[in-house]
Amino acid sequence: MFSSCCGKTQTAREGGSPDQESVGSGTKRSGASSGARPQNRKEFLHKFVDSKILTRKLEDWFESISEKSACKNPVFDVPFELIELQKFDYALEGVPFQQLIRMPNAVYASTSDAVEATAYLAIEDFLHASVKGLWEAFWSQDEPMPFSVACLYNASLKFYQAEKAIANGKLGDLCATGIMMNSRHSRGRWDHILELALLRPNLGRVLVESDQQPSPSVLGEALFFAVRMLLSRSLSRLNGVQNSNCVFVLLIDSQYGGVVKIEGDISKLECDVDDIYESAAEWIKKHSRISVSPIDRIWNKLGNANWGDIGALQVLFATFHCIMQFAGIPKHSIEDLAADHGSRLQTRRVERQLGDTSVNGGGLFRFQQRSVSPEIVEVQEEAVKIESEELMKLEVGSILWLEDSNWQKGYQIDEVLSDGELPYYIASPVEDPGKALFLYVGSRPSQLEPAWEDMNLWYQVQRQTKILTIMKQKGLSSRYLPQLSASGRIIHPGQCRRPSSGGNCEHPWCGTSILVTSPVGETVANMVSGGRFGFDEAIRCCHDCLSALSTAASAGIRHGDIRPENVIRVSSGVRHPYFVIIGWGHAILEERDRPAMNLHFSSTYALQEGKLCSASDAESLVYLLYFSCGGLVPDLDSVEGALHWRETSWSRRLIQQKLGDVSTVLKAFADYVDSLCGTPYPMDYDIWLRRLRRNIHEEDHGKEIDTSG
Repeated sequence: MFSSCCGKTQTAREGGSPDQESVGSGTKRSGASSGARPQNRKEFLHKFVDSKILTRKLEDWFESISEKSACKNPVFDVPFELIELQKFDYALEGVPFQQLIRMPNAVYASTSDAVEATAYLAIEDFLHASVKGLWEAFWSQDEPMPFSVACLYNASLKFYQAEKAIANGKLGDLCATGIMMNSRHSRGRWDHILELALLRPNLGRVLVESDQQPSPSVLGEALFFAVRMLLSRSLSRLNGVQNSNCVFVLLIDSQYGGVVKIEGDISKLECDVDDIYESAAEWIKKHSRISVSPIDRIWNKLGNANWGDIGALQVLFATFHCIMQFAGIPKHSIEDLAADHGSRLQTRRVERQLGDTSVNGGGLFRFQQRSVSPEIVEVQEEAVKIESEELMKLEVGSILWLEDSNWQKGYQIDEVLSDGELPYYIASPVEDPGKALFLYVGSRPSQLEPAWEDMNLWYQVQRQTKILTIMKQKGLSSRYLPQLSASGRIIHPGQCRRPSSGGNCEHPWCGTSILVTSPVGETVANMVSGGRFGFDEAIRCCHDCLSALSTAASAGIRHGDIRPENVIRVSSGVRHPYFVIIGWGHAILEERDRPAMNLHFSSTYALQEGKLCSASDAESLVYLLYFSCGGLVPDLDSVEGALHWRETSWSRRLIQQKLGDVSTVLKAFADYVDSLCGTPYPMDYDIWLRRLRRNIHEEDHGKEIDTSG
């Protein structure tokens, strides 16, 4: 998601005189536009003070885009995809956000000045708790937080603490609350603002009930503040601000909240000081991109912050991006913290005694009751029904029926396996019992609270189905790649009452996706644990995996998740066993795709940049061979530690020395990968396939090995 250089955090440094007013905070910054002189922008910003005038200039535009988007609801795109929020939610599981003392009460909201004052104090507390929790979780628990929170006074566009403004009788003139960098400037500087929150009574109730977006007056005000922030940054001497062409404005009331994201090159703003609001409106229409999140709850009815709800999650994610603009790449990435979700979930299951995860024997389906905890736990009424529901589990002997292109195929479960995180199965077709296939079952759409496993299941089933289908369509043929045998949805027992309009019925299996692939084999992880991965297997594995990667790379596909659990050795029904790369759910098809993160097997470039270079899969293959041949890998608990281990091992040639004990060709291959990593140069697969093929020992020397399939 983010670019990085060895995970180091760059901290923005304040420049310029601390006595400068926020409106005129310095001269033109490096990289700012040459389209308008800094003096013009400075004068423009000084005069740009009335949000209502800008809103009036935008009224016709709001109306026109609403009419054009009549068939599209909502009008604007959302700033964050649901999958991003889900991963961020997993990363925040272990983050303790401060319990708020001063809270807005929705029951009495907007009935008196005292309650409105409480709401402003609560917003300050909410933003402070948000930025503090995120700073300590992602950036540093030891360094003091370099940000503060204050309220904006409309008349002067200066910042005050809410308590001070309320005590001075200025409550009615407060218009926003901001998170900003700590500064010696007593009234705050606009170029130091990370994020602004607008407190607007009754913002959410109507929008949630009508499924509409904020009114033009609210959006116009948000855009006004966004333009001020962008202009101030363009005049600032603040160094190190990343992506200064993007700002976030929060919309909040005593129950609900949302995010407005504004992106655009402010250097394209025509700074006509004689018609400032028309100039700003034209820039918004022609050069900005506006995203608006759904309005959702961030407080409950008692005024407590719902830190885990999607409304608060959107606000926190926006704040995370704002901190990153000013403080640089976090020391702990979202992927690192999210990776611990599975272990935390398992711990909770054990603590709450939610059932044995081992497989039971016998029967088509086995129902498992949740055991009763001896603790007295207060739960909501809705939760009681969920706790009492029974779980269905697949086991040996179960038969699944698959609906595939109007055909029905039956598969009997013969063996239950695990890739270290998720179960999958060896199954045989009902019409051909002697044939073995891998069978993957997706997440159940009926589950109310998708867990981390469900996201992994989506990659394992739905996305891997997409990748294998693309390979088939592109004509990629190789014995070292898995083949798509079937895919579709489960035909569950009993009558399906699926609505005619689409969707699924109430049966817990309805709509669950299935993927069936071939061939079947034993994973390298199992071979290593059983002491069955020898020197000959290492050379053969390197050759076969490189051949698979070469075939996939010819179509622009990279695996992105090479590890011992995703390589199998096929020995049944063949004269010479061979290796196949499975687990293509995280494969990279285009630039925006991100590989799976594995501290032991991901490439250096993947850990640093969150994406793959041409040699990344080959580097992961080297780590797999090193580990499988007995190489020592320390316990790794952070990206920094993983990168340090890689740097040390390569610089001391520990990896090459270990593989040199196996074969000189493997040592040479490791040297080649080491020289290629992090460069833009492509892999030369052919030369290494030829060299590896010459070192493979087989009984029939007269038959050439097919490297392409």
